[in-house]
Amino acid sequence: MPVYMRSLETAVPQTILVQQQARDVFASQPGLTRLGTRLVSTCFDSAAIDTRYTAVAELSLDAHPENPQFFDPETNRVLSPSTKVRNEIFATEATKLFVEAGKAAVAQAPGIDLDDITHVITVSCTGFFNPGPDYKVVRALGLNPAVQRYHLGFMGCYAAFPALKAAKQFCLADPTAVVLVICVELCSLHVRTSNDPDTIMGSAIFGDGAAAAVVTARELQGPEPAIRLDHFETVLTPVGEEAMAWNIGDEGFEMVLGSYVPHIIEEHITGALAPLLAKDPSVAALPYRDITHWAIHPGGRSILDKVESKLELTQEQLVPARETLREYGNMSSATVLFVLKYMLEQPVSEREERICSMAFGPGLTVETGLFTLVSPAL
Repeated sequence: MPVYMRSLETAVPQTILVQQQARDVFASQPGLTRLGTRLVSTCFDSAAIDTRYTAVAELSLDAHPENPQFFDPETNRVLSPSTKVRNEIFATEATKLFVEAGKAAVAQAPGIDLDDITHVITVSCTGFFNPGPDYKVVRALGLNPAVQRYHLGFMGCYAAFPALKAAKQFCLADPTAVVLVICVELCSLHVRTSNDPDTIMGSAIFGDGAAAAVVTARELQGPEPAIRLDHFETVLTPVGEEAMAWNIGDEGFEMVLGSYVPHIIEEHITGALAPLLAKDPSVAALPYRDITHWAIHPGGRSILDKVESKLELTQEQLVPARETLREYGNMSSATVLFVLKYMLEQPVSEREERICSMAFGPGLTVETGLFTLVSPAL
């Protein structure tokens, strides 16, 4: 029984971070060593990012808060609020994006109304509160209080895949089910100034965003394209457990993103793909580039470079991931859904086109998915 992503919508906060401006601010912070200053310039300039979005309005150079907590425009200082302060902003601002993206996804799903939603799955690793995002979505959208609610927390950049896998399983168990999946990440809440290379890299690449999808096995309606969720697989690389991590500190969450991560991915990516592609004989023996679309989580420019080179993909096949990175940065779990949204908006030539997708996170965990872009109008 086929299960489809019937709609996919995205949302971002209003405040834009221009990469060059952010670089200049972080490079001018007191306490940076000469090496730290060079690392800031290198990380920001080599990230292949033009803009990102933030839910922290005072990070804008045009903001003039009376009591700045994150950035003081008078002194040009990046401040270090407590984890509590950061998390309180998460509770307010993330809720807005959960609701906005979720409402948009239901509105754009052909033949689906709010009353049809049977399950809500929310995802985030950048904050906590309870009653949580799943509860807030049910209340704000006026869903049936009996809707089944699930929240996947603190998994990291790959978490959209477990959410979609769970949604598919719900639909296979109940063919009438309609699952609303929403990922929201406010990574910019946890930026700080430091000489630590991992912290600098996090400040250079992470942004905020939300993505929501409606998943169901109900029959397709209308000419709009949909994404069929064919197969999923999870692989843990044999090395790299300490190379990528996400910890809670006194002044926000702390990213560990070792410089060797792209090399670990390069070394183990074909092995991670093997069990996924083995599930479909029609693609198992194909050269990787013969799979039409590749939705790669843009964890960073160097990761995309390694994936493109190792799998011998074309430059065009990496455009959705690179454009997402350029315009939005790395939004953790929401990012791969932005990449899929980019694909949905491009012209297609076949009624069915295959998509191979993957995301990477703490562990190192490699989540992969084999999908089909279905265009009923063709």
